Order: sequence, then C-alpha cells, then structure tokens
Amino acid sequence: MSDQRPPSGLKASGKRLWLSVADRYVLTAAEVEMLGQACRTADELDRLEKAVRELTELTTTGSTGQLKPHPLLAEVRADRTLLERLTTALCLPDEDQEVGLRPGQKHGQRAIRARWKEANRVSTDSKLAELKAFAKGLDSGAAS
Repeated sequence: MSDQRPPSGLKASGKRLWLSVADRYVLTAAEVEMLGQACRTADELDRLEKAVRELTELTTTGSTGQLKPHPLLAEVRADRTLLERLTTALCLPDEDQEVGLRPGQKHGQRAIRARWKEANRVSTDSKLAELKAFAKGLDSGAAS
C-alpha cells in the first residue's frame, strides 16, 4: 500500500486510477505529478462523456448553416488522447516486468520480435524446402 495520498478533488474515475497505480507501484515525484494529471483528466473525460450521452443530437449547426459534429465530441477525443499519453508516459511495467519500458524501448522490442519471427519463418521454410528436395531426390532415384 502506498503512503502517497491522491490529490484532493478527485472524483470516482480519478480515484480508481490513482489507487490502481499508486497502491501497486513506487513512483518518483515526477510520476506522482503525472499520475495526478492523468487522474484529473480521467475525471474530466467522465464529465464530458456524460454530457455527450445527454445530447439529443451529435451534430450542431455551423456559422453558415451546415451540419457539423458537436464540439464536445472533439473534446472527448482530445481528452482520451491526453489520458493515453499521460498513462503511457508513466512507463509502468507489464505483469511480467520489474521495470517499465519507455515507448521507444517498447517499439524496439516489437521490432526485434518481428525480425526474429521472420528469421525463424524463413529458416523453417528453407528447411522444409530442403526436406522436399531430398524426398523428391529419393523418389526420382527409386524411379530409375
């Protein structure tokens, strides 16, 4: 259990996010601040999503009379992106890791896995081709 207290004023979503992270990980001061921002963003996103659900129409009329998406939709999308960036920036470890990876490190690991997977596939394919050629040679030798 963490001895760090959640920032004051958090609502349900922000508190849930805080508890799910702060009770499980040891955070630096900078990470605590970033987590606080993520929690406030989660609360704001909840409020915006509730407002969108209460809308009767998802479009509004623009200045020249054209239909356009309701401005709240853009705000929800922006807050979702911000929340994702804030939580990603925390670099929390996966279940099987002791230390979280920075985004560049995660990209590097995916690239390495893809390369090894491709190399193993090529290696397997070439071995299969060798076996087929060998079997074909046996068949043609038996035919003569």
